[in-house]
Amino acid sequence: MDPRTNPYAPGAGLRPPELAGRDELVERGAIALDRVRNGLPARGMMLYGLRGVGKTVLLNKIRTDAEARGIVTASLEAPEGRSLPEIIVPILRGALLKISSAAAVKSRLFGILAAFGKAMKLKFNDIEVAIDAGPIFGVADSGDLERDLGDLFVEIGAAAGREKGAFALFVDEMQYIKKDELGALIAAIHRIAQDGVPVTLFGAGLPQLLGLAGRAKSYSERLFEFVEVDRLNEAAARAALVDPARRLGVDYAEEATMRVLRETRGYPYFVQEWGKHCWEAATATPIGADVAEDATERSLHALDASFFRVRLNRTTPLERRYLRAMAELGPGPTYRSGDVADLLRKESSQVAPVRASLIQKGMVYSPAHGDVAFTVPLFDGFMRRSMSLDD
Repeated sequence: MDPRTNPYAPGAGLRPPELAGRDELVERGAIALDRVRNGLPARGMMLYGLRGVGKTVLLNKIRTDAEARGIVTASLEAPEGRSLPEIIVPILRGALLKISSAAAVKSRLFGILAAFGKAMKLKFNDIEVAIDAGPIFGVADSGDLERDLGDLFVEIGAAAGREKGAFALFVDEMQYIKKDELGALIAAIHRIAQDGVPVTLFGAGLPQLLGLAGRAKSYSERLFEFVEVDRLNEAAARAALVDPARRLGVDYAEEATMRVLRETRGYPYFVQEWGKHCWEAATATPIGADVAEDATERSLHALDASFFRVRLNRTTPLERRYLRAMAELGPGPTYRSGDVADLLRKESSQVAPVRASLIQKGMVYSPAHGDVAFTVPLFDGFMRRSMSLDD
């Protein structure tokens, strides 16, 4: 088929042509945002799940739908090794430009944001503030992140409420936010929720986000709706694969469809990857089982070279051996930490630092005490293909 018309979109956060099986989650987000805009109580949403389930796509969909309804939003991705204030100041600056057209309101908001940035620079020493300080308002400038974030959101919410209805902050990769900073962010949202300020937070992260938020602030589960984003059921996965091609006059044979669904296990990212390679390998419609087999080989080769390899390259030799030992134990989805240690001929206490480092890097997570699991689906197969346990 013509690669110029390939309808599939494998990629980080790219919206697929068919956002199948997610309508209910998108609607729940829209309801929460509209309640906030109308001055009614509503919990923000925290999406958590493995890599490749479409958390970022959902977060972006909810955000763009909110913007279409006039709600002011700001979005950021929490990177490793940087403070929350460092990344939030420039993002909020862009949002303030959209909140109000009144010069006096803009002057106050920008002055407060500049004061916040200056106070946080003294504390974190990693913030560049390219905003004229202007008048001193004595707001959000104490240097206490929890208090100052709350003050800042109150000011933003008050201005948004007068002109735009609400302000919503969207944060991806939340598992990388440091515990004290995550606690300060949650506490700030708690404060504005109690005060009825039209500001809310939507976040997304790996499965450990649920535990991280709970440890940062014990009331997190009452403040946010934690939603697990999992793989698609068979009907939704089938629609994600078949419908984009069908709109272009191309069908799949049932044997090909079932092969792709079996190989991808319903994970949205992999459905897009297999669909892309099915399209490129096919020469006629319907796409048959032989094409699906060829696409499987192409897809695994592409994933091994990029999606999987990029993540493995972030690890040390000891960490790679730990991951390989997990894969040696089978497809999982969970493994006993003790079994991994036994396979490495080590005591559990000896490999515990390696396990902790892999959790911090987002390579694995602990679904229950004493258990460990990959955050990336199909990663066990990649590890078996890429190295032996003795390497």
